Amino acid sequence: MILINLLPHREIARKRRRDLFNVSLGISALVGGVIAGIIFLWFQTAISEQQDTNVVLDTEIKKLEGQIKDIAGLEAEIAALRARQQAVEDLQSDRNLPVHLLTELVNQLPDGVFISKMVQADQLVTINGTAQSNERVSELLRNLANNTPWFSKPDLVEIVAGTVALSTKEQKRVSNFTIRVKLVRASEAEKAAVKAEVVPVVDGKK
Repeated sequence: MILINLLPHREIARKRRRDLFNVSLGISALVGGVIAGIIFLWFQTAISEQQDTNVVLDTEIKKLEGQIKDIAGLEAEIAALRARQQAVEDLQSDRNLPVHLLTELVNQLPDGVFISKMVQADQLVTINGTAQSNERVSELLRNLANNTPWFSKPDLVEIVAGTVALSTKEQKRVSNFTIRVKLVRASEAEKAAVKAEVVPVVDGKK
């Protein structure tokens, strides 16, 4: 006996496939939504954590900036105190500078050189005098530059030929000069004197 199916099986199969596709599409959309939600929540958590970290960092940075300002203020105060201390030390050491000035000038003055005027302005000393010759003036400059730690940077301002009356009938030619020289502070002069006493040793020989 032959059985013939008269039901619309093609439409039924097509409907099943369509329903299966719709269900699969819905499941895919749901799964995609869940994944997207998880990713969104993860990003939100990461952003929140980063924002919290940024707040902590900003707070620490402000604290460090305040500490840096305090340190800068302390350094400025220390520098000011050191400057005051140095000024006091310079004043104390400079009390004997006129004595050293006159003593050293007498020691370094060559024969045939005479001082007629001397003016001191701070550390700069201007010397006016008369010498028997230009060579005597050159010797004085060398002495001030090399033989004493109390003077530095001697400079010949001018030298002018002149005459000195030895008697009513006799005159002698001389050199009138002006020299400027820097008077070294006591602390610096002492350091230079100690340094000059140290003789370098080369190959075991002084």
